[in-house]
Amino acid sequence: MNGADVLCDVLLANDVNVCFANPGTSEMHFVAALDRKPEMRCVLGLFEGVVTGAADGYARMTDRPAATLLHTGPGLANGLANMHNARRARSPMINIVGDHASYHLPLDAPLTSDIEGLAAPMSNWVGRVKGPDDVGPAAQAAFRASLTPPSVATLILPADAAWGGAKPVSSAKVVLSPPPAVDMDVVRKVADAIRAAPGRVGMIVRGRAARADALEIAGQISAAGDVRLFSEVLIARMQRGRGRVAPTRIPYPVDAAIAVLRDIDVLVLVGAKEPVAFFAYPGKPGRLVREGCQVLTLAAHGEDLHAALAALRDELGVKPSQQTVFATAFPDEATPSGKLTDDAIALSVARKLPAEAIVCDEAVTSARRFFALSAFAAPHDYMMGTGGSIGGGIPMATGAAVACPHRKVINLEADGSGMYTVQGLWTQARENLDVVTIIFSNRTYAILHGEMRNVGVNAIGENARRMLDLDHPALDWVSLAKGMGVEAARADTCERFDALLDSALSRRGPFLIEAVI
Repeated sequence: MNGADVLCDVLLANDVNVCFANPGTSEMHFVAALDRKPEMRCVLGLFEGVVTGAADGYARMTDRPAATLLHTGPGLANGLANMHNARRARSPMINIVGDHASYHLPLDAPLTSDIEGLAAPMSNWVGRVKGPDDVGPAAQAAFRASLTPPSVATLILPADAAWGGAKPVSSAKVVLSPPPAVDMDVVRKVADAIRAAPGRVGMIVRGRAARADALEIAGQISAAGDVRLFSEVLIARMQRGRGRVAPTRIPYPVDAAIAVLRDIDVLVLVGAKEPVAFFAYPGKPGRLVREGCQVLTLAAHGEDLHAALAALRDELGVKPSQQTVFATAFPDEATPSGKLTDDAIALSVARKLPAEAIVCDEAVTSARRFFALSAFAAPHDYMMGTGGSIGGGIPMATGAAVACPHRKVINLEADGSGMYTVQGLWTQARENLDVVTIIFSNRTYAILHGEMRNVGVNAIGENARRMLDLDHPALDWVSLAKGMGVEAARADTCERFDALLDSALSRRGPFLIEAVI
């Protein structure tokens, strides 16, 4: 038995049984060990951003980590953007990064790099294996770090630690500490603040507080105490649809967000952070709550959010039988026809969404209407990129489909963002994943046109246009998808889009619709 075998044993003993990988020479002994463990599912990504993004999507749907396998510092660097998204989503993840044999590092071979320095900003924990007998304890520490609280852990595995002889770990299973008990002093303080500001209290939920059972409790508090219920701008995972409580998403534009929050005197955070502007804009504030707003944390990430909400409900004297407002039927709206638009796509997807589907939304500007409509759709899970780093949509959908093979995954994807990790389509084809990718093909970085206006530039010239538009040549997503083994078709009318969506939803396996808008 070598160190790589021990690493596999520790991962499998702790139910880490999926490895998203793009390995190289330094990882070959770990690859050989994986080959001896058929219970480990190994999923190849053709780019490390696909690997880390898929691990993020997998973790969001399972609440447990997958492993990634990355090749030295440059391979890790290729995956950092989606590690950033995963860290912001608070997704559990264990990155295994191979490195040169420890005695080879002083030679400064071409792939030698500061792996710790690269990993640290995008990881909550970074560790380096010291030798073959350290593999087991280090792997256990990485697993523990990935879940207490859930976060990104990166373990550096030198090649000689992987190939060196090692003793089996006597007890590979890691026993995790339970979350801390609800702090009743905090609960009472929050309850007093809610009572003191009727009609002027907001509550932001995220993480486990955005699951259907916790949302129901939050909805009861909202209905009984006249508390406005919000989600953050970027949503890691929320259970949405008919029969579920539907928080209002805080808008991305600064002025709109300030308008939504201007009447809030008390803001209660449940697993969330205080909302701030994405960027600094001339003459606009960074904080979105008004001056003097009291911001209180009921429970933070890593604490028992469901129990904290239940305790607050009890402290406020709200009965579990309290009626709340659930989304029901779609608003009366005519079925769009003719030229395809982004709103028509959003309406069609929301109406046709299968029960228990998973929606991965990286359509950026184009699908903004979908979230509001999704409150009336069939019950589903909704996820977004959470760190602002684009290129997470296709990999996230890939990982979600690996995690939940019996559920349809819908990826709402902007054309510009999709090109960052288009290689994920190949993985979907190879694994025969049940993903419908809808490309909002507007042939431009539409969000950046909006950002130019936000900074005060209302007219752009040729140089700026060439940096913001995706034409000359226009991207051909049907050809791109087919070249990676994914069946695809193009729609430029509402009728054609509806027909393609019906067809894609009626069958299993990957399918891409290029929606020209």
